[in-house]
Amino acid sequence: MSGLNASLGYFLAVVIFATSVRTLFKKWPWFSFIMEFASSFMLVACWLEVQTIVEVGEWAGGLGPDVTLTMLFGVLLTHGIICGGMSGNPTLVVLKFLHLEVTTLSTLLAISAQFLGAYLARLFAVYYWRLELTDMHMIKNMMASECSTSLLVSRLEGFFTECVCALIFTLIHLSLQRRSALIRVPVIAILLTFLSYTARNYTSAFINPSLAYGLTFHCPGFTFVEYAVVYWLGSLTGMTLALLLYVGHIPRIFARNLLYFQKTRFRVPKGDKAEKKKM
Repeated sequence: MSGLNASLGYFLAVVIFATSVRTLFKKWPWFSFIMEFASSFMLVACWLEVQTIVEVGEWAGGLGPDVTLTMLFGVLLTHGIICGGMSGNPTLVVLKFLHLEVTTLSTLLAISAQFLGAYLARLFAVYYWRLELTDMHMIKNMMASECSTSLLVSRLEGFFTECVCALIFTLIHLSLQRRSALIRVPVIAILLTFLSYTARNYTSAFINPSLAYGLTFHCPGFTFVEYAVVYWLGSLTGMTLALLLYVGHIPRIFARNLLYFQKTRFRVPKGDKAEKKKM
């Protein structure tokens, strides 16, 4: 139980940091990339602790799968509530770029901030593990240099898994865009928890390049390029396919709808039709 209390304190500290940054920079839209930094930092830092509980806590701290799934859902739900429109996910930033919602400069700044947040979150988590506040964290500190990769299948299977999960996630994300946050945030949190649990023996379905970078790119077993193909290219491919299926084209690339016929909104009055026939 002491291990769980230490983890809850860790989560609270990370949430307070993210909330403080969001409160400070919320009034200045030009600094939205800093809020993306805080969003990514919070997501990666908290997920690393959940990963610790999954790897070590189940046998060192007596914490079962039900606890880890509940904590993951709680992290995702809290992240959605606190960070709002700041996803901490480069795939969703690229989605907005392809949908002509953001400029090239803001896209590059946001993605850079997200990867920086992921990198610093990893350093913060490693420092926290070195404190060895509990037996669980002492074991995690000993295992830190020999972590277990989340990619448990071949590159092709991993790419396909991330692509399909990103496709499903993006389609649901697009369909919920105009819904109330009271519906959208819990549904997205449940969906991500479900996908992560379902794909736990494949890639863990991060569907987030910066999250994957912070959680598994440093682990032995695959090269950086192989991880990038699975977690970056796979997620981007699935997202692009979802946008194409949902909208019918990629607005940033194609102006014409490639899949669906668009009916005109304006109808010619019957009187005008009659006059044209007489003429």
